[in-house]
Amino acid sequence: MSSVLAWIDHDSKARERTLRILSLFQEKESRDELGLGSVRDSFADRLFPGTSTIQTRLRYMLFVPWIYHSLEEKRLPAENFAIQADLLERGLVQPLMDSDDMAGVFGKTAGKSLKRLPSSVYWAGLGVWGIRLTPFSQDEYHRRIDEAYRRRHTLKALEKDARARGDDVDQELRMATLSWHPRLPEPPEEFPSKIDFALSREEAEFIRDRIQVACPNSLLSFLVMHCEPADTHAPWSHSDYASFSDQHKELLTHARLFSEVMHGASLSYNVQLARLRNHDDLVAEHQASFDEWTASFPLEDVRAWSVSRLWELTIDHSHSVTPQTRSFVQQWIDHTRKSPKDLLSNAEALNLIKRREMKLKGTRSRFRNQRALEQWGGYSGVGRLVYRWPNVKVLLNDLYQGINREQVC
Repeated sequence: MSSVLAWIDHDSKARERTLRILSLFQEKESRDELGLGSVRDSFADRLFPGTSTIQTRLRYMLFVPWIYHSLEEKRLPAENFAIQADLLERGLVQPLMDSDDMAGVFGKTAGKSLKRLPSSVYWAGLGVWGIRLTPFSQDEYHRRIDEAYRRRHTLKALEKDARARGDDVDQELRMATLSWHPRLPEPPEEFPSKIDFALSREEAEFIRDRIQVACPNSLLSFLVMHCEPADTHAPWSHSDYASFSDQHKELLTHARLFSEVMHGASLSYNVQLARLRNHDDLVAEHQASFDEWTASFPLEDVRAWSVSRLWELTIDHSHSVTPQTRSFVQQWIDHTRKSPKDLLSNAEALNLIKRREMKLKGTRSRFRNQRALEQWGGYSGVGRLVYRWPNVKVLLNDLYQGINREQVC
């Protein structure tokens, strides 16, 4: 059975837990040096809708609507709305830093001077999960909040008239005036001056239900409803993989093979740059990584892989996979299928990587811009694609601990 991250109150255990969660945030997705982001994100959105690689902890999915809902309750006008929300978000930093669990705090280093607020990171996910009902972008929501107040005022008048006639108010009309889900749990009494990342059972059940309703066919929903958190390196290594649906298994198989194949392309890119820099130690290091990749490469699986089916699965209106990207991927797969171990001596395969990077980066290409090459840190996109799994693991663990928390009477 896979190991499970667990909340334990003893100090030494708490520190160990925090360090383990912090280590997950270091497993970032590969940098998109070769323009594979559209395929990667299409897989990730199908598997784990509403998530992103910059989300840290699950309770931010409640912190954000709690702050905005409190401002709406006060009928704060549009001219002050965004300013006050900004202040309240920045005010979360210190209370979270004062808690026993600081892993994933936005502003841990910058404090109140943080440049990216949680609301901007979680806004899309809040909409995908159906917690946010307003259809507007965050900026437009700020600007149009006075309109929302007017619609609610009109609704109250309609409800009064309806009650006088003995009629019911149209539920759709009522929902259309809401910015946030009507069953959003109430925040703790001391919020936001005192807060931590531990979800109450009610909060966890609310988020679980939102995911189930909004994303019922996703792997995320299945994991939320049926599985314990698994500390594995990739979603296809999950201990409950055998119980996944055929649809999820197919999606994960294509995601895994795409990750395996294109990892070799990223390693080739790094080897070539190290050679160009005449950095023998880096060449040796990246060559060793390449050799490890070829030694474990599932060649027969890749040769039997239906690439046409890959493109069918990654057709997504939100992530346009260009013909150029499809051509690059297909050519690299073709070279890989012939002989993975010869890719670093195959002139066509090497030039394919070089041309791709030059096309994407233009004058900033490290192959043609000496300054860009000199500024290269020695590692670019060497991590395997795992489709936000390190972040998803933390979110799932937060949810699992909340679901299993003793209910406070």
